[in-house]
Amino acid sequence: MSLSSRSFRRGLLAAALGTAIAPAFAASPSAPLSVMSTTDPDAPRVAYDGLLVTYKTGTTEKRSAAAGAATMQRILRAPATASRFAATHRAAAPALASTRRLAIGADLVRPSRTLSEGELDTLMRTLAADPSVAHVEPNRYWQRLRTTSAAKAAAPNDPGFEVQWHFRAPDGTVETLAPDPGVANRGGIDVLNAWQYGRGAGVVVAVLDTGITAHPDLDTSLADAGYDFTSDALNSGRATDGRAPGGWDTGDWTTEDRFLAENGGCVFPGGQSNSSWHGSHVAGTIAQITGNGVGMAGVAPDAKVLPVRVLGHCGGTTADIVDAIVWASGGSVPGVPDNQNPAEIINMSLGGYGACEANSAYAQAIASARQRGTTVVVAAGNNNGDSALFVPGSCPGVINIAATGITGKRAYYSNYGANIALSAPGGGVYADDGVSGPSMRTGFVWSAGNRGETTPGEPAYIGLSGTSMAAPHVAGVAALVISAAMQAGRPVPTPQEMREILTQTSRDFPVRPLRQIGVGILDAAKAAARGAGAAAGGDEPTAVRMVRAVPVTGASAAAGAGNLYRVDVPAGARNLQIRTYGGRGQANLMARVGRAPGADGGNASLSSTRPGTTQSVQVTLPLNDSYFVRLIGGAGGYQGVGIVATYTAAAQ
Repeated sequence: MSLSSRSFRRGLLAAALGTAIAPAFAASPSAPLSVMSTTDPDAPRVAYDGLLVTYKTGTTEKRSAAAGAATMQRILRAPATASRFAATHRAAAPALASTRRLAIGADLVRPSRTLSEGELDTLMRTLAADPSVAHVEPNRYWQRLRTTSAAKAAAPNDPGFEVQWHFRAPDGTVETLAPDPGVANRGGIDVLNAWQYGRGAGVVVAVLDTGITAHPDLDTSLADAGYDFTSDALNSGRATDGRAPGGWDTGDWTTEDRFLAENGGCVFPGGQSNSSWHGSHVAGTIAQITGNGVGMAGVAPDAKVLPVRVLGHCGGTTADIVDAIVWASGGSVPGVPDNQNPAEIINMSLGGYGACEANSAYAQAIASARQRGTTVVVAAGNNNGDSALFVPGSCPGVINIAATGITGKRAYYSNYGANIALSAPGGGVYADDGVSGPSMRTGFVWSAGNRGETTPGEPAYIGLSGTSMAAPHVAGVAALVISAAMQAGRPVPTPQEMREILTQTSRDFPVRPLRQIGVGILDAAKAAARGAGAAAGGDEPTAVRMVRAVPVTGASAAAGAGNLYRVDVPAGARNLQIRTYGGRGQANLMARVGRAPGADGGNASLSSTRPGTTQSVQVTLPLNDSYFVRLIGGAGGYQGVGIVATYTAAAQ
């Protein structure tokens, strides 16, 4: 069993459980949204609503909503539960107000009364102790990732492709967007050269975000086919609780007093804001109408965006986002019509502080989407912190994206860490991608937006900066890869194959980052070419695959030449060792995660160059990734060398 309050153990949980909707039992009066806090200053206070209970595979509770609800009732009514609450808290155990079944077979559970911090912890432990329960976690609200916006005065009078530096080739051409000083473009993704292989036709990209607005440069043909998963009335802005057809953005402003946490809302003083139109900006980056003589371009202009509203005034709950992931990828969700436009790609520019445990609701939903063939792209976050501490970027199987600016440097705000796959343009805000100085138009990513402060108003083009802007570049290029493959008569890449195409064709950073932000910067042209079957990017496809503890023998190479090998390390493995032995001559071992080292081994992250042929590199906690090993011949080369990779597999 698992208890995800471990993620918040530094301070734990602060207040009450929330509003009951879609009750399976007699409903109790609605309670205000609850607040989760922690003593860790890096973990912000967030609102939440009830608990998510995930059941073990094979249990009756996982198969049947009625059985799950009955088990929750049994636990809460049990004499042992009553005794525990009486002895520990001098209070009665809470009753069950309602449950709601999620698509992954978990239940959203809402007790009938508010609970103290200690009571909440006791309740979570009590539920997690049942033999049928795999995981218990708060149904917390997650937010669109906060962005930095360009000042209105800096917005171009005639927005167009000229400001979209992030789509151009990173060849050092000086971008001279008045009144900015000229800046050499080292951060673009080379979209124009990608379009010869495909433009996204036949591909659906689901944007799980705030929804989209009507805009002359957005294809809204799937807007009515999308869905609004925001189920709480305060969050959705509708008169009653419940979900609704359509992926339209009706606004996410929080400037009214009713949204303040002190009034039972979700926003804390200083955090109120006008509507963001975040989803429209993300959708525009992916597939803005291109070549129409209006506005700006999109990465994959012939792709279709399926807007799925999961973020409202308060953000989005785990329960709603998890159901949306399943639905967008073609799975069934109780009470929601099946999606007639299943997405090959999902983009999520959202998240928050926390760790994604393997059996959490997020992890299960993402795994189910990948099983349906859907690639999941997420933004790493804008906290200048370790991405391992943020969800959903830390979830297994996602393609986690950091942000770079026009210089190709890490954007100062971007999260970093070992679980980031690659980087893409998110905007650096300032000329040097630092944290100060005058902001520049080339410091932002430009796309569709809206001028309304609350409800939708006049369509506009806006510049934003954040990993929220980086992720849709990758989602758009993934659409190009799929369309290029289909156009060339090749199979659609699986989610794992897509990750490898994107990482292995990425461009080396022009300036080596001080923090880990993936293997390189997104390269649209090379990725699309690889999708079409062209030999683009590095020589990773030629690598000899190694099986754990099975030697590959008889390797020989001349001086300066070498053989390339690959070992795929599973999740949870420890003590990776790659070693060579035997033979004669001089063999230099160079290794790199996710990408092959260069022919000279100069960009390797691991190396062993002792005299002779006996070389070894070791990693105590290896990444769940592919390690590429180049065995390069020294003076005189080498002959008859063996190579073997070993690691300790995770306990089953």
